Amino acid sequence: MVEVEVEIINRAGIHTRPASLIVKTAAKFKSELFLNKDGFGINAKSIIGVMTMGAGKGTKLTISADGEDEQEAAQALSELISSGFGEP
Repeated sequence: MVEVEVEIINRAGIHTRPASLIVKTAAKFKSELFLNKDGFGINAKSIIGVMTMGAGKGTKLTISADGEDEQEAAQALSELISSGFGEP
């Protein structure tokens, strides 16, 4: 299992477009992927879960990946979130 901490840096936080990018990225991997916030784990492959997480700017998340491609999966999600989803 791999865990990586990231911070939401884009102004609007995780709204519809970033949520869909997270789910699309997570779906590329075989590993189980979870976004952990305030002690709750959200399946990163669930659009409803990611959208209802309520992660605004400055929120710290822990990405948990478990499976055969866990390193690559955690890195891909970390880079996506750390890039601010291409938003200002």
